[in-house]
Formats: sequence, C-alpha cells, structure tokens
Amino acid sequence: MDEAEREGTPREVTARCAAGAFAGTSDDGVRLFAGIRYAQAPVGDARWRDPRPVSPAEGIVDATRFGAVAPQQVNKAMDLGPDPVMSEDCLFLNVWTPDHADGQALPVMVWVHGGAYTFGAGSQPLYDARRLVASGDVVVVTINYRIGGLGFLDLSGFGTAGHVFDGNLALKDVIAALEWVRANIDGFGGDPGRVTAFGESAGAGLVTTLLATPRAEGLIHGVIAESSPVSSVYGRERSQRVADRFLSILGEHDPGRLRDVPAERIVDAAARVFAEIPAVDPGTIAFSPIVDGDLVPEPPVTVLAEGRGLPVPLLIGTNKDEASFFRFMKSPLLPISDEQIDRMFADLKVEDPLLTLPEMEQVRAAYEDTRHRAIGLGIARDVGFRMPTLWAVEGHARVAPTYLYRFDHATPFLRMVGLGATHGSELPYVWGSVEGATKGPVFRLGGRHAAQRISHRVMRRWTAFAHGAAPDAPDAVSWPAFDSDRRATLVIDGVDRVVDDLDATLRAGWGDEVLAFR
Repeated sequence: MDEAEREGTPREVTARCAAGAFAGTSDDGVRLFAGIRYAQAPVGDARWRDPRPVSPAEGIVDATRFGAVAPQQVNKAMDLGPDPVMSEDCLFLNVWTPDHADGQALPVMVWVHGGAYTFGAGSQPLYDARRLVASGDVVVVTINYRIGGLGFLDLSGFGTAGHVFDGNLALKDVIAALEWVRANIDGFGGDPGRVTAFGESAGAGLVTTLLATPRAEGLIHGVIAESSPVSSVYGRERSQRVADRFLSILGEHDPGRLRDVPAERIVDAAARVFAEIPAVDPGTIAFSPIVDGDLVPEPPVTVLAEGRGLPVPLLIGTNKDEASFFRFMKSPLLPISDEQIDRMFADLKVEDPLLTLPEMEQVRAAYEDTRHRAIGLGIARDVGFRMPTLWAVEGHARVAPTYLYRFDHATPFLRMVGLGATHGSELPYVWGSVEGATKGPVFRLGGRHAAQRISHRVMRRWTAFAHGAAPDAPDAVSWPAFDSDRRATLVIDGVDRVVDDLDATLRAGWGDEVLAFR
C-alpha cells in the first residue's frame, strides 16, 4: 500500500491488490477505501441472476465516495446518510483500515447490515468504522447486497428456457463479497485467513445462514450474530407462494417482461408483500434466505442445533427487549397479540403434525412474572430471536467455541418511553458512535458516560474475538464459552456479569425441540 506524499487532511492513499489499484483517503489514523465494486452490476439481463465477478480494474480507481445503495423505500428508522443514491447497480463494499496496516495481516471483520432484508446499506453513517478500527486494530469491510424483491424474491419457479431467474441472490452477493475479500484484502493490510463475518438482525440472519452453507467454508473463520432470526429461513414451497403474491401485486406474469419493470415498481410491490405475509401467516416473514437444497441444503436452525454447522467460533446474542421496537414502529413482523400468537401455534401444528408443540399454558408460565399486557412482547421476542439463538448455541457449542450474550443496557430515555434494550439498540455501542454527536433524544435524560464505558468494552470484546482470542475486555468480567453444563451468558449492562443458565425458565417453557416454519 503506497501513501501519496501530500500534505493536508484527509490525505490521499492508494492500495494495490489483485482487483486493481484504489485511491482512498486517510483521516485521523484510519484509511477509507469506499465504493469498491465487488461484482458486476446486476441490471438488465443480470437482474435476478447470480452475481458475476468483475475483471481487474485498469488504472487507479477513485475510492473516495460510497457506492449506490440498493433500491428501497424511505424508512424513518434507517438513516442512509445525506442524499443517498439508490440504484440496482449497488454491489459495492468499503474497506476501513489503520494507517499502520502496511505489510501487516490484521484480522478482518466483514459487516452485513440489517434492515428486515428490505432496508439499509453498508454505508449508513452508523457503520462508520473509524472507532472500531482504531480501538481494535482490525480491518473492517462493510458491504451492500441486493435486498427486498430484488435480493430475496425467488422467481426460479417462474422462469423459462429463454428467461432464467436465480434464487438466494442476497446470500450469493454476501458470498461474492467474501470471495473478493479473500482474494484482495491482503493488499489493504488484512489477513484473508482470519475473517469474521458479523451482522445484526437481517445481517445476522445472513451470517448464521452462512454457517449452514457449505460454499462458505474457508471464507469465514468466525461469526458474530446480533439478534439473528436464525429460524426464519424457509423452503421453496413458501418462497414460491411469496413470489406468486408478488407477481399478482405487480400485475406482471410474463417472464420476458419482468426485467423491464422499473425498479421503483418492484420496490413498491415488495413492500406490500412485506406487510401482507406476516399478517396472513403470523410468525413468518416474506423475505429471507431460502432452503433451496443446493446452496442452503437444510434449515440453518436445524443444522446449528444438531451441531453440524461450519466449525468456526461463534459469538451470538439478543437484546433484552427486542420486540418493543416492532410495537413502537407498528411493524407487522412479530406476532404480539393473543390472536396472532394462537394462530402461529395452530399453523405450526398444521404444517408439521408430528411436531411436539409446548402447551400454551406451559409457554405462558415462563412469563408469570411479566405484566399481562407485556406477555405478547415477551413471546414475540423469544419466538423470533431468543429461542432460535438458544437452540443454535446448544448445538454449535459442541463443534466450536461459542459465546452467548444478552444486551440489557438502556439509557434513561429509552427506559422512560418503554423501549428499553430494544432491537438494534446495541449498534451504537458496537460501532462506538455514542462517542460523538448522537442524533435523536437517546441521551436527553443523561447516560452518555455510562454508554461510552459500555461501548469501549463491547468494541474490545468484539475485536478480541476477531483476533481469535476470548472476547474479553480490560477491567471487566471474563466471558466463558457456552457449554451444556453452565450455559453461561454474558449480560451486558452498566457492569457486565456472567449468569449461568440465564434462560432456564424460557427453556422450560418452550422446550428443547426446534420450532420453526419450513
């Protein structure tokens, strides 16, 4: 890596790798190479087709601006930055690295953003990796991938000989980005033999799916999953029903015309499907990776629960109050009302008559200390996130070091408004953004200094894991690996603590059998 000899901040820097030479910037000890194309533009005839590799670039490529984000509807909970450009030509990644990375082989952390498989981008201001890179001495890569109807819709059953459609496109995009990292990251000071894939929500669902994807072997050497919907990965029958509903809403069934439909219409039709599916079938979502029998041979939650995932270390956990965000946003994604929960259990039994479902009285007993109006939030949280995580760690801990956490911290304001440690609330702590000016009222009632201390510990734990060590932090309790005897959980709060079998009551209520739609 050669640094341009030029005064001023930010300074121009150049990185050279197999993919070409890229001109980025250096500012305050951290280099950013933004908007690097890792696959060809998935447009025109390439819409709904597998990602295709790019040829090495000629000359020096400008890597000082983020690439376009995937087409999506505007979401007030998702800050994409000032004046984001949306385009189907969105398969870009960004590399953040310390200035001193020249000639080194630092651990690499590849971030897969969340957003319900429908929103978000790797270039969101929240994912500015400067603090994570500086504090953890790592290389961070943030990626875009196709989302919503363009990334998760499975049209493979609607194609013809002259009009072929591929499936699992978003997952394949993530794999293509990881293949780019393996081939090129040494040119940025990263070690292709120590790559940790990490993500939150939908991004966490993608990285836990990678653990059940044979093609990902050798691409990842560790996984960090924050609030993963591990069990929300379904088979072709369900994905075909989603595709059929999408085409009905779009009003277009001719395979020869689908690639001419404007992206905006696809986004709008997908948004309707996104809202309709969980309303009709509580406990399911419209868009996610699919069990296609090829790239993803079996449901990831089953593979992980049985200890058959890729044997790489796993750090995984959820937040104490996951579901409050979905109620606050009036999102249909989680079943919260008694009627929705009862329908979900009935549908599970219809889908698999041999499945041993716990009695509802048994499940509700796990929430006997919870106010009645909050029981639905607890059940939604646990069926969507906590129980699938527990089922996964029970099996994966038998094949690789596995660390389980629960994030309990909430600022006084978040507690006051009833959100608590809600879905996604750990993200500013992982990225260190509690250090700078924070948009919104999160610290209106104080709590910033406590948040900064927690953030320092979280960043040190996450990056220690990426270095291949136990996820420990100075002046904090050590985090033991999960095993079937202790079932240790790190509870992240003002003062971290380790609790053995934190979820004993939940396990007694829900049982050990994996409950998931197919």
